[in-house]
Amino acid sequence: MCRWAAYRGDPLYLEELVSSPAHSLIEQSHCATRAKTATNGDGFGIAWYGDRPEPGRYRDILPAWSDCNLKSLARQIRSPLFLAHVRAATGGGTRRDNCHPFTHDTWSFMHNGQISGFERLRRPMEAMLDDELFNARGGTTDSELMFLLALQFGLREAPIAAMAEMIGVVEELAESIIGSILLRFTAAFSDGKSLYAVRYATDRKAPTLYASPVGAGYCLVSEPLNDDVDAWAEIPDGSAVTVGMNGIDVADFRPEKRTAAKPQRVAISA
Repeated sequence: MCRWAAYRGDPLYLEELVSSPAHSLIEQSHCATRAKTATNGDGFGIAWYGDRPEPGRYRDILPAWSDCNLKSLARQIRSPLFLAHVRAATGGGTRRDNCHPFTHDTWSFMHNGQISGFERLRRPMEAMLDDELFNARGGTTDSELMFLLALQFGLREAPIAAMAEMIGVVEELAESIIGSILLRFTAAFSDGKSLYAVRYATDRKAPTLYASPVGAGYCLVSEPLNDDVDAWAEIPDGSAVTVGMNGIDVADFRPEKRTAAKPQRVAISA
């Protein structure tokens, strides 16, 4: 399983999540504590928003701990919204096109989880994409394909509802083709204005997700960045998160083809 961290708020140096904390994302790339595998060395990536609507991005297949450029960039780049990811591959080769975050137009996306039996589902999933989105597919992962399907299903207009429809369609395909479904999905995605996340699994064993205030904003992470357990709130399985101008909201999430429930505000404080 992969590890990731994301932030939205007043501009913050990427190093505040990526490299500086005691249990930073780089530390998690070789010493994760809340994942099946402690090592996430199959590449990394960062995507950040600045003065232009589309995100900047840097990805490589090196382990995050061995790339001096990553530490240098994280120290210099200051952004109000960014995503960072370290990869432990469960499918797809170790190549740059398979490293998260994935981007398209103004959107960015990163994922931790997997679809069991993906190779049997890949072609019918790809067949649902229009030409533009099909041609935008650069890698071979289930993660990138789920992102493109969510764009196909209206991510730009209704982000959480599009993710719910995408997951619902994947579940229906798996039931039809394989006869069963095992899907684990903890993802973050953004249009450069709001930060969204979903934690969901068919077996109720979704990869972990935590939230905490950081500076004048909020971060969402796979694992707490320090040992201050009181500062971190675990997001329950079956949840959708929105971090926007008004703070952080958490709503129930179900994979179905209808608008997600109205978010219920929750307090997350240090």
